[in-house]
Amino acid sequence: MAYDVVVLGSGPGGYVAAIRASQLGFKTAIIEKESLGGICLNWGCIPTKALLKSAQVNEYIKHAKDYGIEASGTPDFAAVIKRSRGVADKMSKGVQFLMKKNKIDVIMGFGKLKAKGQLEVTGSDGKTQIVEGKYIILATGARSRELPALKQDGKKVIGYREAMVLPQQPKSMIVVGSGAIGVEFGYFYNSMGTKVTIVEFMPRVVPVEDEDISKELEKNLKKSGIDVLTSAEVTSVDTSGNGVKAKVKTANGEVTLEADVLLSAAGVSANIEGIGLEQLGVKTDKGKIGVDKYYQTSVPGIYAIGDCVPGQALAHVASKEGIICVENIAYNEKKYNHQPEPLDYNNVPGCTYCSPEIASVGYTEKQAKEAGYEVKVGKFPLSVSGKATAAGHPEGFVKVIFDAKYGEWLGTHMIGYNVTEIIIETVVARKLETTHHEVLNSIHPHPTISESVKDAIEVAYGEAIHL
Repeated sequence: MAYDVVVLGSGPGGYVAAIRASQLGFKTAIIEKESLGGICLNWGCIPTKALLKSAQVNEYIKHAKDYGIEASGTPDFAAVIKRSRGVADKMSKGVQFLMKKNKIDVIMGFGKLKAKGQLEVTGSDGKTQIVEGKYIILATGARSRELPALKQDGKKVIGYREAMVLPQQPKSMIVVGSGAIGVEFGYFYNSMGTKVTIVEFMPRVVPVEDEDISKELEKNLKKSGIDVLTSAEVTSVDTSGNGVKAKVKTANGEVTLEADVLLSAAGVSANIEGIGLEQLGVKTDKGKIGVDKYYQTSVPGIYAIGDCVPGQALAHVASKEGIICVENIAYNEKKYNHQPEPLDYNNVPGCTYCSPEIASVGYTEKQAKEAGYEVKVGKFPLSVSGKATAAGHPEGFVKVIFDAKYGEWLGTHMIGYNVTEIIIETVVARKLETTHHEVLNSIHPHPTISESVKDAIEVAYGEAIHL
C-alpha cells in the first residue's frame, strides 16, 4: 500500500491535512486507531459544547422569570449525556463523508513508524500491514495529563473523557486545574446541580489569560456557587471510601476536600510514545516533537502537527498547521504555486466556553509592557451594552490594548456573553496591520456585543461615547 502522503491521526489536524493533500493531487491515506475526527470531534471541542448548551438551557429555565416567562423543569442527566454523544457521532460521520468525497483511504489501526517512508499498522484483530508514504505526517494529538499525586482510575479520579460520560451525576466534584477544560466542566456540573470546588496551582484562575479576565471570571464563578482555591496544590488523594478525599496545600495551611469524584484537568500530554520516533531518530524535546516552521521533523520526509508539537494545543491551530505543512510539501513538489506563510502564534485566538465566555488574542497588558511597548488600554463593561443587558447577561467586559506610538493593535481580551463569536475581528485586523483609526471608521452594527469592541477602542483613545 503506497501513497504520496500518509497521515497518522484523524483529528482536526490530521483529517484537514489529508483533505488538503488530496485537493493538491496527492494520493493520500489516513490512519486512525479509534474514531474519525479524533479527540476534538469525539471527546473534546464538539461534545463539550453540546453539554454546555444543555447547561445554558437549564440556566435559562432556572431564571425564566427574569425574562417574564413562567417555566420549570429539571435536567435529565442521562439524556444530556446522550445528546452530547449524538452530536459527536454526527460530526464523526461527517468526517467519514469527507474522506470518501476526497478519495482518501482510511486505514483503521494503531500506526507506528517502521522505517523511512514506512508505517506498520496493527488492526483491532492484531493483524499488521505495512503502509508506505513518501511523506508521513504525524498528527497523534494529546491526552489528559496525569499528575503524580492524581493517578486516574477512571471512576473516582477521572479525566475529561470520563467526565463526558459519567453514568450518573455526582453530588459533588473537585476540579483540579482552571484552564479551559477545568472551568468548562466546572460550569457544566455546577449548572446541573453538582457542588463544585476548583483547585488551581497558580495564583489565579485561567492563568494564561489577562489578569483582569482572571479576576472577573473568579468573581462570576464564586457568584454561581463554585468554590475556588488558588495557589493551591493537591498533594494526595484517598479513594478508599465511598468518594474522594483530597489533601490540598494552600497558603493558609493544609485542608481536606471531600467529594464524590475528582476531575483532573491539569493540561494535556502529547501522544508520542510507542510510535517509533526513537527507532527513526526523530528528535523530541520536553514531551513534544521538534519541527521547523513548515513542520518537518529532524528526519526528512517525516512531519508533525497539532498537539504533539510545540505551540497552542488548540483544534484550529492543528488545522492550520496541517494546511501549511501540506502546502509546503506541494510547493516543493511543484504542485502548488507559492510557499505558504508560516503561522503567527501570537495571533491565535483562544476561546473558553464557560459562563461567561472568554476570548482573547495577542498580548496581555502585562506581556505588552514587558515587550517594551508603551500602551493605550481601553476597557468597556458589558453592563453598558444594550444587547448584553437585553440578553440578560450584563456581566463582563471587552479590553483592548494598543501601541501608543504607532497605533498597532496588540491584543484583545473579552469575558462575557457570546464573546467567542467576535474575537475574529481582532485576529483579522491584526493580520491586516490595522490601527485604531480603521476600526473606529468601520461602522459596527447596533445593538450587538461586537460594537463593544469599538466602544473599548474609543475608551483607549479618550473618545468614549457610551461611558
